[in-house]
Amino acid sequence: MEVFKKRGALTHFQILSEISKQEPHLKQKDLAQRLGITIQAVSENIKTLTELGYITSKEGRAPYKITQKGILKVKKDAITLKKYSDSVLETMNYYKSVWPAIATDDLKEGDEVGLFMENGLLYASLNTDESACADVLFDCEKGFDVALSNLRGTIDIKESSVIIITIPPIKQGGSKITDLDKIKEIYDEKHKEFGLNQIDRVAAIGTIAHAVANNLNIPVDIEFAVTDSILSAHRKGLNVLLLAVGDMTKNISKKLEENNVKVTVISAIK
Repeated sequence: MEVFKKRGALTHFQILSEISKQEPHLKQKDLAQRLGITIQAVSENIKTLTELGYITSKEGRAPYKITQKGILKVKKDAITLKKYSDSVLETMNYYKSVWPAIATDDLKEGDEVGLFMENGLLYASLNTDESACADVLFDCEKGFDVALSNLRGTIDIKESSVIIITIPPIKQGGSKITDLDKIKEIYDEKHKEFGLNQIDRVAAIGTIAHAVANNLNIPVDIEFAVTDSILSAHRKGLNVLLLAVGDMTKNISKKLEENNVKVTVISAIK
């Protein structure tokens, strides 16, 4: 795609392509509408293309005609663009038809394997009683990533939830007025009262939330792009405990609920 790296190169290609259609009443206004640019931009590009010898016109106005040099230019650029598009489509087709998983057994090319999700990762096993199956593309040793094709069935993903614990901001006292025992109880055992068999990931947003987690020896798994990360965890069937400071809770819980995530909000203020 070197040919399109120069500024305005793609616009030149588009204008030349439109002019090559030989529409007798093609005007700059028409080109501007088709390309989604201003009439002034069209005028400047036509001036450049004329100076380069790719088109001809009378006093820079319609009707415009593409020269032989311009035709060769369009053909050359079109071939380059087609090659690039073909390579992209080939890559996309590969991604569509090949899936990675972690092998729980030594696998051979052509084996039919069962698929299951565990701790947010996809695994492939010789047990074909799973609700989803696929075919192994290449030999693979146990514990390594295996390439799979012909996925069929539906991968079972358990229903997951999010518990958000609201921690007071520093102006209200921060961790000094935070019920640390309550947070520790929820993390250790009490989360089961809210329908969570286990907490798979812990997220923290805000300095005070991290301070609380550190003092309670709670490992934080998610600390950046928290909302998107929680949504990703939810799609993989993972339960998340989120420690959030003050009003941060509102925006996060709203976005999670909009994405059909079951959310329980608990205040940890003494």
